[in-house]
Amino acid sequence: MTTQNIGLMKALAAKMDYLDQRQNVLSQNIANSDTPSYQPKDLLPVDFGTVLKRVTKENAVRPETTNAMHMPSPGKIADPKNRAQKEVYEVAPAENAVIIEEQMLKASKNMMDYNLMTSLYQKNVGMLRTALGRGQ
Repeated sequence: MTTQNIGLMKALAAKMDYLDQRQNVLSQNIANSDTPSYQPKDLLPVDFGTVLKRVTKENAVRPETTNAMHMPSPGKIADPKNRAQKEVYEVAPAENAVIIEEQMLKASKNMMDYNLMTSLYQKNVGMLRTALGRGQ
């Protein structure tokens, strides 16, 4: 058995793969910031809940609330980060619509998300090692 058979690890690996592909797209946008008539591209956002359902083949992963003061499950609260992508109206005279500052911000956020996924992956592997008696 490998860690790739565990649903959470599959979901983390899928998110890391998505972030890797997004970094490539954002890098292409930055590289083409001076190319005439170039329009910036981005990947569609992935709903982590849908990915988790697909990986686990069921919708059974929910936090359990044992006290009325606990926060409700995440599915009941609208995620403020779910926003439509901003329409780009700023276009250079050469009809290039790449805003380099915006692309750099997206690339930085993408890198932070990737580092978070890497950290979560390492922490979960560490917990598995500890559970197997091989941790420190």
